[in-house]
Amino acid sequence: MEAAALAPTWPLLRRAPKGDGHPVLVLPGFGASDLSTRILRSFLRDRGYHGHAWRLGRNLGPNPTTVAGLRERIAELASRYNRTMTLIGWSLGGIYAREIARAAPSVVRQVITLGSPLRLRDRQASNASLIFEAVTRAAPHPMLVELPPPEEERDPLPVPSTAVYSRTDGIVPWHSCVEVGTGRCESIEVSGSHVGLGHNPAVLWVVADRLAQPEGTWRPFDQPRGPARLLFQVPSPS
Repeated sequence: MEAAALAPTWPLLRRAPKGDGHPVLVLPGFGASDLSTRILRSFLRDRGYHGHAWRLGRNLGPNPTTVAGLRERIAELASRYNRTMTLIGWSLGGIYAREIARAAPSVVRQVITLGSPLRLRDRQASNASLIFEAVTRAAPHPMLVELPPPEEERDPLPVPSTAVYSRTDGIVPWHSCVEVGTGRCESIEVSGSHVGLGHNPAVLWVVADRLAQPEGTWRPFDQPRGPARLLFQVPSPS
């Protein structure tokens, strides 16, 4: 449904802010590949940015191959552009993005997470944890790298961060996707599903707005005025 909504909302999205064209690395969610982020990366290029795929195949969790591949990808992009990059992570990809920002803050401009379970404990009952456990149990190789502890047990990110979440996510409990820190961080609610966040029109607007901020500055997100405001109508909390 989110992808279908792109056609009628495209004239609005073409009014979304443009920025300075810095590099943006997009990390897919658990079980997904670069195919899932193609629409988002196309939108980034339309807004003038260098949108990049992670090029590590299907995201099967934080195994040693993935960790090493991410290190190489970050080093490659940092060397190619010689400027800071934005990291956009969908679901588990957002967990990776935050860990990269902690490990290499000098090359990361900001982090944007889409439905990422920042505070989902290992044994917390949810569709996300059940899917993760089922897939990792069936994997031919064991998971050798553990997921980081929940965000409330850690220091704030050293770079600005935006957490996008939806109460109708359906996979990850929405309250686990909300930022827990203070300062240069924020949480933005949209209406949509977990598997549709990467091509949700409201999410695309948020991404464009956040990327357009001049480097070294940060301000909280402010919903657009006029017709684009309709993108951010969400159901009343139950």
